Order: sequence, then structure tokens, then C-alpha cells
Amino acid sequence: MGINPNMAEVASLLGDTSRATILASMMDGRFHTASELAYMAAIKPQTASFHLAKLIEGKLIKVEKQGRHRYFQLAGEDIAQFLESFLAISPPPEVRSLKQSSQMKLLQDARTCYDHLAGKLGVQLTEALTDAGYIKLEDKQFVLTDEGTLFFTTFGLDLAAVKSKRRSFSHACLDWSERRYHLAGALGSELLNQLLSLGWLTRVPSIRAIKVTEKGRTGFKEIFQIDC
Repeated sequence: MGINPNMAEVASLLGDTSRATILASMMDGRFHTASELAYMAAIKPQTASFHLAKLIEGKLIKVEKQGRHRYFQLAGEDIAQFLESFLAISPPPEVRSLKQSSQMKLLQDARTCYDHLAGKLGVQLTEALTDAGYIKLEDKQFVLTDEGTLFFTTFGLDLAAVKSKRRSFSHACLDWSERRYHLAGALGSELLNQLLSLGWLTRVPSIRAIKVTEKGRTGFKEIFQIDC
């Protein structure tokens, strides 16, 4: 057989609008309840439970039980990277309301891609780090330079802890809205956490968008020469 049949199975899972919406909602890297995902996909809880079972069976998501409650999350960063790449070749959704238009604008400006920063700001930050010589792109991997080691350490990142994590350290992830790479992996995740801790960024409830605070506008301008 000339095609891996498992690819067809994954394609069938993504071919349903409700399941695709559920997966996109999980790209913030957080755990969600079935009720939350049903609301995001505008479907009944029973329907959401059916789709979630399918996605678990297809190994695209995982479930964690806490007492009587069940929480769902993407199966891993590799799934998020696959979905982000898939979105990059997908046509933009039809905007049917002012609310949807506003949400799309927020997502395109800045959002989470699993656990790292994406969107226009994510790409701008990655390019600023590259231009400064802190990281360099080699074969779809961002390599940390000596200057970068000094910078990130000064910026408050524990690089020894980041490197000890059992995951990709700093790979390039294709941004679906910008069609350019942003910084992913353990380094991208730790950088986003630090920006949130510093109060430069804040999460937007219900969607995976990120907003820049007034403190962040000043910080991004002073340190990275980025106008937000």
C-alpha cells in the first residue's frame, strides 16, 4: 500500500468541524472540561463527549481524571505543531460577526501555540532574538548562541532546567497566520512563562489569545525594539 492508512484516520478526525474546533481550542496547551469544549464548539455536551472519545482513540488528545471530573488536553507538543502547520495551509474562516472578527484579530496579533508564543508578536519576538544574535535558525531548529545564553539568563530564564526537560529545546514552528517561524520547544515555553510572570502579557479568557499590557509595551520596545 502506497499510503500510511493511519494518515487517513487522522484526516477523518480533522474532517469534522466540531472536532477541528475542539482541537483548535486545546491549542492553548491547557486542560479543559468537556463542558468548556462543548461551549467553544457550540455543540451539546453529549455530542462533545462523543467527539472527545474519538480524539482520544486517535491519540490526538489525552484525558486526566481528578475525582469525578475529567480534563482533556492535546496529547503533546508534536500534535500542536502538526495542527499549527495544518492551519497554515488552510483557508481563513469566513467572518460572520463583529465578535468573530475581533477574536480573529486578537488571535492573529498574539496567541499561544500549545505553550509558547505565536501570532504576529511571536514571530516579531523570534526575529528580534535572531537579529540580535541570541538564536540562529539551522535546519528548522533554533540554536542558542553564547550571547543568547547570557541574554536569557539575564532575562530570568533557568536554562539548565529548560535543557533538562525531555522535549525539543528550541525548534522552529511555522506560524499559521504569519506564514513564518516562531520559537517553540522548551525555550519558547519558558520565555512565554517569563513574559507572563513579568506582567508583560496577559491571557484573554475563553480564547487562546494573548494581550500585551502597558508594562509589556514598554518592555518590548526597550529590550526588543518591538512596537506593540
